[in-house]
Amino acid sequence: MAEKKIENDTIIRIEFYDVDSMDVAWHGNYVKFMEVARCEILNKIGYGYSQMRETGYIFPVVTLKIKYVRSLFFGQKVRIHTTLEEYENRLKLKYEFYDDESGKLATKAESVQMAVRASDKATLFECPACFTDKVKALLDA
Repeated sequence: MAEKKIENDTIIRIEFYDVDSMDVAWHGNYVKFMEVARCEILNKIGYGYSQMRETGYIFPVVTLKIKYVRSLFFGQKVRIHTTLEEYENRLKLKYEFYDDESGKLATKAESVQMAVRASDKATLFECPACFTDKVKALLDA
C-alpha cells in the first residue's frame, strides 16, 4: 500500500506581466507561481499564513530548486501539482508544472521551509504540533 500524501492542484494562467519580450514566462516568476500553489496546499491543511501568525510561528523559505523542462508562454493555462513531502522537521513541498491542455510536464520544483518561533526568532528543528497535528488529521481523514 502506497504511503498517503497530501496533494493539491492549482490552476494558473501565464499573464502578460509574467513574461519577457519573447512571451516566455520569466524564470524569476516561477517562485511566485510556487507561492500561489504553496498557499493553496497550506490552506487545505488548515495552516495558512494567517494561522501561522496566530500560533506564533513563521516558516521562511530556506531552499528552492527549480528544473525548467519546457518554457511556459503568455496565455498558457498551467496546472501546478503540489505534494507535501515532509512536515515533521521541516516543510518540504514538491511542485510539478503541467500544461493544462496537453498534460506535458513543464517544470519540476521544490521548496523547503523551516519553522521559526516568532517571539524570539529561534529556528526550530521540529515543526510545531499546531502544524503537524493538522497534517496528521488530514492524512488520517
